[in-house]
Amino acid sequence: MVAALGFGTEPRAPWAVDPATTRGRLYPETSSPTRTPYQRDRDRIIHSTAFRRLKHKTQVFVYHEGDHFRTRLTHTIEVAQIARALARALRLDEDLAEALALAHDLGHTPFGHTGEDALDACLDGFGGFDHNAHSLRIVTSLERRYAEFDGLNLAWETLEGLVKHNGPLTDPHGNPVGRYAERGLPHALVTYPEWRGLDLHTFASAEAQAAAIADDIAYDAHDIDDGLRAGLLALEDFEEVPLVGDFLRDIRRRYPGLDRARTIHELTRRLITAMVEDVIATGIAGLETIGARSAADVRAADRAVVVFSPAMAGVDRAIKEVLFPRLYRHPEVMRVRRDAERVVRDLFGHYVAAPDTMPEEWCAGLADCDSWMLARRVGDYIAGMTDRFAIQEHRRRFAHTPELR
Repeated sequence: MVAALGFGTEPRAPWAVDPATTRGRLYPETSSPTRTPYQRDRDRIIHSTAFRRLKHKTQVFVYHEGDHFRTRLTHTIEVAQIARALARALRLDEDLAEALALAHDLGHTPFGHTGEDALDACLDGFGGFDHNAHSLRIVTSLERRYAEFDGLNLAWETLEGLVKHNGPLTDPHGNPVGRYAERGLPHALVTYPEWRGLDLHTFASAEAQAAAIADDIAYDAHDIDDGLRAGLLALEDFEEVPLVGDFLRDIRRRYPGLDRARTIHELTRRLITAMVEDVIATGIAGLETIGARSAADVRAADRAVVVFSPAMAGVDRAIKEVLFPRLYRHPEVMRVRRDAERVVRDLFGHYVAAPDTMPEEWCAGLADCDSWMLARRVGDYIAGMTDRFAIQEHRRRFAHTPELR
């Protein structure tokens, strides 16, 4: 079974991205004698300020709800592990897949998607906010650590995968598609000077697709885990979910009397394994179907190839049909979300009215700027905050700060 799914020590496949043929970096650098371009990118991401901040950014539960619930950082580590496993089985470049997994959530605001929605509303009329595009802005501009350039100066293939891991953003004529069809491409993307060179009309590499599906797998498994342990979900909620219900019944049959904590872990462990093996088998078949002989063939395909099978996609939908109303829309979670939205809105209004209360490096040059530049600068500042720092700043600026618990 393992050999059939592609595990082993085979060399990188022809459809994998080859670091020896990288399109390079915006600012040329001397090659490393000990690391490939994607190993260097992975290392730069891990050592970035934005990566460290993920430790105190929300996944579903705010940071002080409990030390054992996921944060953006622990989620990112789980995604990287799954992405690397997929890349190894599909004989892709593991370092590129890992780098993309590690970078995929760098652009998230405090308070998870709640913070993103609130900041997007605050920036309505000023280009809005999109966390995927903001990840690009972080690695190309906002990280300021190197003497010779702003950003991390990542390789083209890493930037491409970061922007397009969820699929093409435009059609071949440059018209935005999918979620961007109505609003247009995100402001943070089109302000990157080389954005047109990222081939937004094609799919990304198989490595980027592996990172994207790894994100879905990790989300499903750890949100079930966290929701059950928080008491917002019950094991019985999943009895009718395809595959998950089967796992649950088999666990109860094989281990009668097993305590709830171990039952939860056994359930999520089996789910991750099943999803990973499904993607590997489906990916191998998809690569064969498109006749992939190069990474260019993967990008030129008319669909993503590192995906769930139709049956597993149905399981994924069924899981989300439980998670959305019972976890993400749980009354307690919604109450905290409303309070978190208020924190972001209040901070945005305050800094727009008093930009000099931001740190010097953030308010520099704003004295005579227009409203657009001011709003975007404030948005960048708030997006970089951790949950904890945002709450602390709110307490400094306002008489009452909601208790996000």
